[in-house]
Amino acid sequence: MTNQAELLRKLTDEGESVVARLKKWAVETPDRRFFFYGEDRTGLSFRQFDEVTDCIAGNFAARGVKKGDRVAILARNQKLSVLSMFAIWKAGAVFCPINFNYTGALLHSLILDLEPSLLIADDEAKPAIDEVLRLGRGLADIKRIVIDRPEPLGAIPNHMSGGVPILESWYEYLEPSQARPIDLDFDDIANIIYTSGTTGPSKGVLQTHRWINQMTFFLRKLLTPDDVIYNDLPLYHIGGAICNVARAAWVGCEVVCWDRFSVSDFWDRIETSSASCAILLDVMIPRLMKAPASIRDRNNTLNKVNLQPLPLNHNEIARRFGFDVVATGFGQTESGNSLVAYILETNEETETPASIRRGMGREGIRRVMEAYGATVVSASDASWKGFMGRETMFVDAAILDEHDRECKPGEAGQLAIRPKVPGLLFSGYHRRPEDSLKSMRNFWFHTGDVARKEPSGIFTYIDRMADRIRVRGENISSFQIEDIFNQNPSISICAAFPVPALEGDEDDVVVFVVPSKDVPDLEKGLREWIKTAMPKFMQPKYIRIVDDIPRTPTNKIEKFKLKRMFLEQRANGLSSAGSKG
Repeated sequence: MTNQAELLRKLTDEGESVVARLKKWAVETPDRRFFFYGEDRTGLSFRQFDEVTDCIAGNFAARGVKKGDRVAILARNQKLSVLSMFAIWKAGAVFCPINFNYTGALLHSLILDLEPSLLIADDEAKPAIDEVLRLGRGLADIKRIVIDRPEPLGAIPNHMSGGVPILESWYEYLEPSQARPIDLDFDDIANIIYTSGTTGPSKGVLQTHRWINQMTFFLRKLLTPDDVIYNDLPLYHIGGAICNVARAAWVGCEVVCWDRFSVSDFWDRIETSSASCAILLDVMIPRLMKAPASIRDRNNTLNKVNLQPLPLNHNEIARRFGFDVVATGFGQTESGNSLVAYILETNEETETPASIRRGMGREGIRRVMEAYGATVVSASDASWKGFMGRETMFVDAAILDEHDRECKPGEAGQLAIRPKVPGLLFSGYHRRPEDSLKSMRNFWFHTGDVARKEPSGIFTYIDRMADRIRVRGENISSFQIEDIFNQNPSISICAAFPVPALEGDEDDVVVFVVPSKDVPDLEKGLREWIKTAMPKFMQPKYIRIVDDIPRTPTNKIEKFKLKRMFLEQRANGLSSAGSKG
């Protein structure tokens, strides 16, 4: 068993701070490109990026930003966001990104929760800022609002109670200024990242500088400075800001950024940037797979990909697009990268040719990951839905029942994580001490996810706690039902959830479906199809064909709204509640 001192040595052998890592590369490889912004095709070397973020941090300090102050970012523009993020860390302040889709009362309430001293926004967000300022109430703590616009900005609406913030241009923060060094401790708060809020109000997750270290640790072991990380994920979540951009600064490689995902432009971007690594989320993968097959599919530099969650057809995806290694596991805003697995999808004959490969090949990755005790398997060994690998060396993981007793192998329960070194997990929820205590009871962080631990030690994801379904004595995952439905080419997106059965104590299954095309009698066709696609006990009792499904601004489905609507309609008669099987 590795002791805590040895674990700390491994975790910190490259330092404790992503800011220090950036400075290291700026000194050692000053002219190598670090950041490329695809929207305006501008790039910055490590030295240039380090100097400009020093400048911005100095201007923060000159305007009164102190260590521990919260600085909010409301911007789709990734260049503005990335420069701000590193400058905030250099100033010792707290990076607080806000979903750029938020407007009105939703945006107002989140800003009230944050109480930032400084708010930075791109020009696209200016109308939303004006709307929030018109609401006015409780925003007196904002001392300055910075807009990415060079021309005069106009006046702040005078509806606010208390002091009126100063309105400034972002270009003033690019003026020469000297940043004073700030000592960053491992347990200083670096970020407040908000959860998606699919089952309730969003919570601000307090993340330390060591949390950034552990979140990126196994992800960065895939890479060398020769790699190029592709990012089109929004920077208000950890996937884009931490797992891609901060990881690149740790590794000393380049990161290329676009403001949004595009199916039509994706492979052109990969080709022009020579990107070798990317994160593909669940909504992106089927869209790429549904595009017409091309001879170009395999002839690309993208060879290391994180698929989250891991689709059942991951090897089919990897073979089509030439991905040598697929990374997966369990990553969370609170617990970081707690479970990991690396799947070797190709062999010596089919892996990416050395002539276009960047970074390590599959065998090099296997050796590195095994040296750090990570799960490395072949494609055939990750053949079931929900495969997540094993816990990393930095945490204990367990499946607990409702009394926090450990479940037997193969039994479903709540996935719980316990750190082996200080400061590894999140530091609680911003302004929510009761939620923080509840999540960390009995020395375990309770993830809110249902999983099981196989006899082999591999963990399998089942569902969110709120989405488990009980039918005919069987526990069903809405995750599994949705996965099967999404394989039907007539379906664009779907949502499955339980409702109380009209008779008995178990559940009925409801599935809302958005068609991908106009199909006559789609429900009838789906009824016939699911007879062979899934066992009878999993088949939904109700199918609703709808034009759209409500989602959060972070694009997560709001099942609670669908459930509420369904139950209200069912109370008025089954015929108005959707189609009954």
